[in-house]
This record gives sequence, C-alpha cells and structure tokens, in this order.
Amino acid sequence: MIYNEAEKTIETERLLLRIFKESDAKNVSRMCNNYNIYKSTLNLPYPYTLECALSWIATHEQNFELDRMYEFAITDKNSGKLYGAIAISNHKQHKNGEIGYWVGEEYWGNGYGTEAAKAMIDFIFKEKNFHRVYARYFKSNPSSGKIMKKCGMVYEGTLKDHFYKNDSFEDLVFYGIINPMK
Repeated sequence: MIYNEAEKTIETERLLLRIFKESDAKNVSRMCNNYNIYKSTLNLPYPYTLECALSWIATHEQNFELDRMYEFAITDKNSGKLYGAIAISNHKQHKNGEIGYWVGEEYWGNGYGTEAAKAMIDFIFKEKNFHRVYARYFKSNPSSGKIMKKCGMVYEGTLKDHFYKNDSFEDLVFYGIINPMK
C-alpha cells in the first residue's frame, strides 16, 4: 500500500483508490442501480439515481478534510476503470471506524474488494492511527464475510433479525480487527 497524502490516493498492486469525482456519478448510478447490489448493502437506496450518486459524491471531499470519513473510488491502476467504492468512518473518540464497500456486479470474483479492503485497513492503521476497524454484513451475503476474513478480521458476533429490509428481517454479522502495530 502506497499512500499519497497530497493526491489523497492509495495504490496497490492492481488498484488505485482515489476520491470520487463528479464525472464518476454516471458509472456509480449504473452500478448501484442493481438489485443485487442493493440487497447486499445496508444503506444504498433502490432505485439508485444519478441524483443519488451526485449528492453522495458531493460530500466526500469535505468528509475527508474534516476526518469524518474516508471514501474512495476503487479503480484500475492502469486503465482508470471504476470497479466500486470503499469507505471507513472515523469514530475519533473511540479511535475506531467501520469499513464498508461495494463492487459492481460485473467485477465480482476478481479480488478487487479484498485488495481494496486490505489497503484501506493498512492505510487507516498506519496513516490515521486507528486502534480498531470493524465491519458488518448481512448473513445472506457470505461473500462480504469472506473479504473480512481475508483481511485478518475475526468474528465478533451476530445480531439476530437486526435489520429490516425487503419485508423481512436480516441477521447482521460483525467482524473486527485490532491494529497490530499498537
């Protein structure tokens, strides 16, 4: 992981994590306006319009500058193609944050989510000095849990019937990792 503070980018073997641009909105809307993305994420609306994407992207720069949240586009390092998004919240008083991510369905199975999540956790521990990172996923989306395990996160518990979505209750599974450099 190579962090460029001036550019606000994180580079990995295949990826460049960068701040979203307004010009990404059309692709974000296209990828997120997908029922399979919607049903596997906690907070994305469906349908996901261009206006949703534009208003979401408009908050990123200020969130980053104020250390509220670090939101990055997951892009191909060479071509610049947008694959998805990754973000981590900053709970300053507790020195921890929640990581979340989505990858466009056409890019599932290529390891982009895992590569981005590993880099983001590395960034947050080394550059922002967090003590802990946690994540949660719907039990019905085990692929997200696999990403968490590959990042070294450990199972912390399940909240039964905790989230109501699509006229049914979903179990929410929690994983976490403590900064090994502490």
